[in-house]
Amino acid sequence: MPDPVLSPTDAMILLVPVLPIAIWAALSDLKRMKIPNTSVLAMAAVWPLLGWYVSPTLTVWAWGFALMAIVFVAGFLLYLTGTFGAGDAKFAAAMAGIFVGGDIGEILLIIFVCMIGSLVIHRLLRSLPVVRNATPDWESWTKKRYFPFGLALSAMVIFYLLAAIWPQG
Repeated sequence: MPDPVLSPTDAMILLVPVLPIAIWAALSDLKRMKIPNTSVLAMAAVWPLLGWYVSPTLTVWAWGFALMAIVFVAGFLLYLTGTFGAGDAKFAAAMAGIFVGGDIGEILLIIFVCMIGSLVIHRLLRSLPVVRNATPDWESWTKKRYFPFGLALSAMVIFYLLAAIWPQG
């Protein structure tokens, strides 16, 4: 198995700014079913500002930008079909650079677990009166057809970085 692109130290360096931004995006999506553009811009700034430092080469860093562009185009196409929200597409593109060079199997597993886990947790919390009473103005509780995918996206990037930090021995 090849060495991971992100060392535990590199992942921790990225996690420090990513964690509050991801929490902000997830909570905003839960409350208003919108991911603020300012959180997208903040997440998009992480890769240009820190990616060069944590990447093993400048080529890997540049591929991070390419991955961001690819995810943006894919997200835009999904938005056009009504499959994905615009904020979700932008946020996914903003965080995509962090995944460059990662193990595709690990990334797909994290994506799968976070998508299903976020849906189950959201639906469970939505059904609890104590949670609904504490957050009565959250739009995601009443939108039956839609799901705040920012919750899943935020979980993906957080768990990916935590997996890189976790001891592999």
